[in-house]
Amino acid sequence: MNIRYTIGKNEYKRMTTGELRDAFLVDLFEDGKLNLLYCEVERAITGAAVPSLGKPLVLEAGKELASDYFCQRREVGVLNIGGAGTVTVDGTEYTMENLDGLYIGRGAKEVVFQTLEAKMGGGSASRFYLISYPAHTDYPTAQAKKADANAIQMGTVEDANKRTIYQYIHEKGIKSCQLVMGFTALEPGSVWNTMPCHTHERRTEVYLYFGLDEDSRVFHMMGPSNETRHLVVGNEQAVISPMWSIHSGCGTKAYTFCWGMGGENQRFDDMDHIQVGDLK
Repeated sequence: MNIRYTIGKNEYKRMTTGELRDAFLVDLFEDGKLNLLYCEVERAITGAAVPSLGKPLVLEAGKELASDYFCQRREVGVLNIGGAGTVTVDGTEYTMENLDGLYIGRGAKEVVFQTLEAKMGGGSASRFYLISYPAHTDYPTAQAKKADANAIQMGTVEDANKRTIYQYIHEKGIKSCQLVMGFTALEPGSVWNTMPCHTHERRTEVYLYFGLDEDSRVFHMMGPSNETRHLVVGNEQAVISPMWSIHSGCGTKAYTFCWGMGGENQRFDDMDHIQVGDLK
């Protein structure tokens, strides 16, 4: 588990492109490994498990958490962005197809990730994305199938932002202590997400961009509304978004992204809107 410390908006103003990328951009996916990043912002942990066929990966606490097992004081959201696999939680096996999700509640002692397919030319092995926050209440582990998600269609072709938001872990869906999680899929020809943009003073967010080909990129907009910067993001890279930063993006073509939040509340409408004309 790597550790990354908080960058404030005053430090942000003086940072170079390389420093911004080192502070906010995250690479997690590595074949055959489970990688984790502990972030001081809301004490979030984001990670990726990419098991090889016949070689499961176990989610362990590590010395950084000073706990007996990972979920002793934490809850976890999982999204499978690859081929079919399984997540086994304390002996109960959950089959995970592409874009299926899973909530793992506080108190789960053993979490194991396994792929059901080998990696081939199309990349059909499982690729599990994880996001975790501290939890002070127990909620049961629950699976989220794409077909059962709260799907909200938004945007227009004219504004190049026609998209579907799939809500998995939220107030009116799978219950959690503070974690909110789902993903947004843009339709072909649409490239903008979250514009007009906003900030969350009471929550922080992590974006994982995926569904991009090798030559495609997303320009992720960040920073205070009066002093924005951008990060050029490739496939399966994540961006940490602190409470003082906008989080919006424009891609060279359509893409999908997983959003996960933690903080004081779980309300989707608890945000501070920013008009396009006020951005600088």
